[in-house]
Order: sequence, then C-alpha cells, then structure tokens
Amino acid sequence: MMASADTPDRSEQIVIASTCEDAQRVIGRILDELRRAGWHQDDIFAVHLALEESLSNAIKHGNRGDPRKKVTISYRLYPHKIDLQVADEGQGFDPAAVPDPTLPENLNSTSGRGLCLIRGFMDRVGFQERGRVIWMERYRHHGISGGAAAEGCPTKNGSRPAC
Repeated sequence: MMASADTPDRSEQIVIASTCEDAQRVIGRILDELRRAGWHQDDIFAVHLALEESLSNAIKHGNRGDPRKKVTISYRLYPHKIDLQVADEGQGFDPAAVPDPTLPENLNSTSGRGLCLIRGFMDRVGFQERGRVIWMERYRHHGISGGAAAEGCPTKNGSRPAC
C-alpha cells in the first residue's frame, strides 16, 4: 500500500563513525531506496551529490576526521520528496560566513563549493544548532534536472569531496 502525500514511505535514522567508508555505505543505502521507489536518475543524482557533500563536510570539517565522533543521518522518503538531515559533533560554523565560490574573487578558492552544490541541487536547505545540522529537501522532478548548480558553481581546484 502506498503512503499518502504527507506520510513517509520510509523513515530512518543512521549513526555512523566519521569515516568515508561508512558515509559511502549510507549513501548507497539511501540511493537504493530511491531506486526502489522509482525515482528518476536526475533526482537520484541530485540527492547523491548533496549527501556526498554534506557527509564529507560533517566528517572533514565538523568532526575533523575523528572516527570516534559520530555523524547522524536521518531521512524521510515520501512519494513526492525526500527530507534529509546530517548532523555532526563538531563546533559548528556560520553558514552565512562561507564565501560565495561564484564571485570573481573566490573562483580560485575551494571554500564554499560543497554548500553551493547542495543549495543548487536541493529544493530547500537550512541549518540548525550553529551549523552542526544541515537539513535538505528534494522533490521528485521526474527528469527535470536541477542543473542550476552546474552552471552557477565552478568546479575548479579540486571541488570534489574527499569521500
């Protein structure tokens, strides 16, 4: 039986160590859920990129690569959207202070590219607990690619996440 529009088909909270291996396992698990639910490849790509960037930021910047610190990933999969949340145990940061990588003076800097990509590929993004928690929402676009991030966020100087 299919869930109603405001009832998630699937909801889960996963706690992992701050390692790229654990992050990749969680990403694979969530993307498999989207595939089983019949999501279009463009939407799956957008969620993949946002998850990879947010987990990489939580592990590298939030928890400073300390495998003893945990990252908590929560998601709710609805028929029409997915809500995601990634939380780390770090000191937090001010998302408004992250430089805009699309400005001419920042084009050679790698700082801010991950957040730019997340904001470009997700429909809604917000932060809580002084930046320790990022929440993201992606609606099913059924083949309409987010695309804006690819145009608005240059990918020079190693902008791919480490994980």
